[in-house]
Amino acid sequence: MAPRMSSSTAISVPNLKGSHRSLTQQLKASIGVCALALSLVLAPNLARAQSATSLIRDTEIEEILRKNADPVLVAAGLNPKDVRIHLIGDKQINAFVSGGQQMFFNTGLIIQTRTPNELIGVMAHETGHISGGHLARSGDASKAATGTFVMTLGLGLLAALAGAPDAAAMLIGNSSYFATLSVLGYTRVQESSADQAAAGFLERSGQSGKGLVEFFDNFRYQEVFSEAKRYPFFRSHPLSSDRIEALRVRVEAMPNYGKSDDAEAQATHIIMVAKLKAFMNPPQQTFIEFKESDKSYPARYARAIAYYRSLETEKALKAIDALLKDYPDNPYLWELRGQALFESARAAEAEPAYRRCVELKPDAALFHLALGQTLLALDNDKRVDEAMAHIYKALELEQDNPFGWRMLSEAYDRRRQPGMARLAAAEQYFAIGIPSEARIFGMRARAELVKGSPEWRRATDIVLASEPTDDDLKDLAREGSAAPRKR
Repeated sequence: MAPRMSSSTAISVPNLKGSHRSLTQQLKASIGVCALALSLVLAPNLARAQSATSLIRDTEIEEILRKNADPVLVAAGLNPKDVRIHLIGDKQINAFVSGGQQMFFNTGLIIQTRTPNELIGVMAHETGHISGGHLARSGDASKAATGTFVMTLGLGLLAALAGAPDAAAMLIGNSSYFATLSVLGYTRVQESSADQAAAGFLERSGQSGKGLVEFFDNFRYQEVFSEAKRYPFFRSHPLSSDRIEALRVRVEAMPNYGKSDDAEAQATHIIMVAKLKAFMNPPQQTFIEFKESDKSYPARYARAIAYYRSLETEKALKAIDALLKDYPDNPYLWELRGQALFESARAAEAEPAYRRCVELKPDAALFHLALGQTLLALDNDKRVDEAMAHIYKALELEQDNPFGWRMLSEAYDRRRQPGMARLAAAEQYFAIGIPSEARIFGMRARAELVKGSPEWRRATDIVLASEPTDDDLKDLAREGSAAPRKR
């Protein structure tokens, strides 16, 4: 596939899996929302991520990150299903956690890790912050910073949804992202505590802590830089030589210290890094780093992505098809093929590629969304029902995926069902945490839907959960759907 990272998510809001409580709502009272702000309003498509920070989606990379993280989370006594891992398209080295057990990793940090063990070590360190309850001790300064940030985030989201991505980017760009991170930094005591916890988690999961030490060692010089020049990770996670040495002593004494990554894990890590570089760096840089003489799979994959990003669609297709000849059952190559075709306005040709993705990986929500989007783009009313089936399957897998709800709204509009179209729009805004819009579309949906139907009741629930006005509550009270607000 191509990370968009993922071809199915070409919209200015992210797909977010979980309960019907939006990510914005979950993070509003946590420090992590501040770093998230830059990401929510921009396209979650790795193909566009090189120009701005964005929260991006990619089935292949998400699966790799999940496979890396789960053993550590289990060792920490956490349920992996409760911990959500997010990928931020930013070349800066950074990783952080937020309330609600959310973990965020910049593409820049992943690219800088030389082995799976280094990346897993960072994951273990962030898990140490979660298990240590460090977020709950962030104090009033972080709450004040978060309030300002959430306001900017909301404005940026509205601008993006209104079709003004430049304005959205400007709003987010002025949201004092780095300043906020410096306010929300962990103490050195918390950092040392997370280090020691990470060492324990890695050992209990049968892995070495050597990678974490090596990652810190590689950036030891950061401690001599001024605060402004440090990478964000080391501004919020203060580093010191004493801390590195204390960690080294601990992990070297552990039985699994000498254990190395297996060949499969190392190969997968190399593929992930090559893919991220191809999407984050200018194409010419990719061609220089991954020369034509390099016939390895990661290099061929990276060059195919670079051709696609250079808008050299035929060269991209030739490179992808050569890869598919060798790896015909690789769903991510089929996704890349579909993405290259779809974004070249060749939806009919993209359909078979996305259909193959779904066949190979039927539980990947993004693949169903990609196929649904492609079917809608065919502008054939006879294909709308099939498109909706795939969109509903994606929403079954990721209930609060705003892009899915937006596409569903479009599909219902094509079917001339205005009530359902407005209900889907209400779900979209509810999923991304914009209650004012969710309420407006919920009220509009109620006016079109059959009173008392499950859909009508759902629209009512959204209105009641989305800061209804006094007039809204009076209207609902007159029909018995809500009690009037007491003053």
